[in-house]
Amino acid sequence: MSPGIASRSERTRSERLAARLSMLARTARGFNAPGPEPGSIGAAARGDQIVAGHFLFRGYLVEASDTPIWDLPLPDDPEFEAELHGSGWLDDLAAQGTERAGQLARDWVHDWARRFGDGTGPGWRPELAGRRVTRWIAHGEMLLRDVDRQTRRRFFRVLSRQVAFLARRLRHTPPGPDRLEVLMGLLLAGLHLEGMGRHRDRAAAALGVEATNLVAEDGSIASRNPEGLAEIFAHLAGAAEALRRAGHAVPGGLDVALARAAPVLRCLRHADGSLARFHGGGRGVAGRLDAALAVSGVRPAPVEDRAMGFARLSHGRTTLIVDAAPPPAGPGSVDAHASTLAFELTSGRRPIIVSCGAGRSFGPKWRRAARATASHSTLALDGYSSARIAGGDDLLSEAPRDVRTERRRGDNSTGLIAGHDGYVATHGLTHVRQLHLDTDGRSLRGEDVLATVERSDEAIFDRAMEAADQQGFVFRVRFHLHPDIVVEPDDDPGSVLLLTRGGELWMFRHDGAAAVTVEPSVYLDSVSLSPRPTRQIVLSASALDYGTRVSWTLAKARQTPDAVRDIVHDDLPVLA
Repeated sequence: MSPGIASRSERTRSERLAARLSMLARTARGFNAPGPEPGSIGAAARGDQIVAGHFLFRGYLVEASDTPIWDLPLPDDPEFEAELHGSGWLDDLAAQGTERAGQLARDWVHDWARRFGDGTGPGWRPELAGRRVTRWIAHGEMLLRDVDRQTRRRFFRVLSRQVAFLARRLRHTPPGPDRLEVLMGLLLAGLHLEGMGRHRDRAAAALGVEATNLVAEDGSIASRNPEGLAEIFAHLAGAAEALRRAGHAVPGGLDVALARAAPVLRCLRHADGSLARFHGGGRGVAGRLDAALAVSGVRPAPVEDRAMGFARLSHGRTTLIVDAAPPPAGPGSVDAHASTLAFELTSGRRPIIVSCGAGRSFGPKWRRAARATASHSTLALDGYSSARIAGGDDLLSEAPRDVRTERRRGDNSTGLIAGHDGYVATHGLTHVRQLHLDTDGRSLRGEDVLATVERSDEAIFDRAMEAADQQGFVFRVRFHLHPDIVVEPDDDPGSVLLLTRGGELWMFRHDGAAAVTVEPSVYLDSVSLSPRPTRQIVLSASALDYGTRVSWTLAKARQTPDAVRDIVHDDLPVLA
């Protein structure tokens, strides 16, 4: 047995013992006054699905209308069970907001207390218990509405046991997001449960330390996942607000981490308020980051043009965010994407150019496919990504390590020139991308180049050409479109017209050095029950010598005004 497996087995035995010992915990009598306020925001669309009996967790869709959630026919995957027992679905039911959703939340939570409240079942893991305690406390008013005295007493008895379990397992939980979940559960218990105040100061002090460990001095996190940073920020902002509301001091480390992360998150938001979708992250639950920023106490500042390895161009109603750094390395790369130099573009409320997204919601095959360069809006050599996934550990390897960027500012545009060496080892070619956004936000000009830089690169290129029988290397520049974009043919076969649901008309053109096609694509949206079909514009060409370039433009049509009154509100949800 390997040391890693032995260690996990030992932790499991210790967790079972701690769960049993928690049965001896003193029971809280109720919530302190004033009671807790809901501090987490879910996705109403996911709430709709759950109320309808559609459960999508970890890539598995279980349809079981009118079936208690704990009696679902479970797939053979412990992570599906973990999603259930973490109770994140409580946020979604609360966001859905109907009486039916509230009744399901009460039924399932009190059923969990009956079935598993004695320390049994798969939910007695520290990170899951921390998540569950946080949700039970945050949604306490909804969960206790119109329940009888016996149910109420059991609720607080089982809640107290879980808090005791968290206290026992805290020092055994490794640093990182799991430890953050444990500390949040302990802090809220210390603030809001009668007789649990002893946990408050310990949890608050540990949160201050954990916050500065998780969020680096430049406001970044190791995974470079924008939504991951937003989730950490929301936890920390919620903790700070709960302490302030209860009249307690906020640890300095907590304020430091919030001040570090807030400007990074503002940089990584598009014009519609959503986050750039890279490295396993989605657009974020609507309203969650806004609420966290509002209560964080961090004053808004001018939005920076670079953060956490991403570069931002923004003029008028248009924002463009580029992955302009090497992908994460080591353990931080377990969800990382081969997306170097890929970009997303949003105009007003409407995403236009996107990444396919994170495929985790639809299972391991989609998750793996979503990490490939071809799933992003950038250039890829056929058969190759700019980084590869190593073996069975899901970590990236052979990734770009020399990524250079340079800003260009002119009278009429702001630009970025960037390059990466992800194809040097295999083909001797460096990918260089230029992007220039006009100051009115109406036009984006781009150029993608594959070229050798050093003499040694030419030697690698020549050997690769010999192996390819001098046929050259086919490459494609992809522009994945949001599903709401309508693609229309143009009189010019080299042009593509794009119409947003808000009424803007954009035109894509290229310089003729490549063949242009419109092909199927997918948009991986975590609030959808399956991948959403969409389209992508593809420029195809071959690299036959030491330098090959393709130029293109994406511009608003002349008849589209600078500001369109976008009053369409019946969009499909875009929350992934």
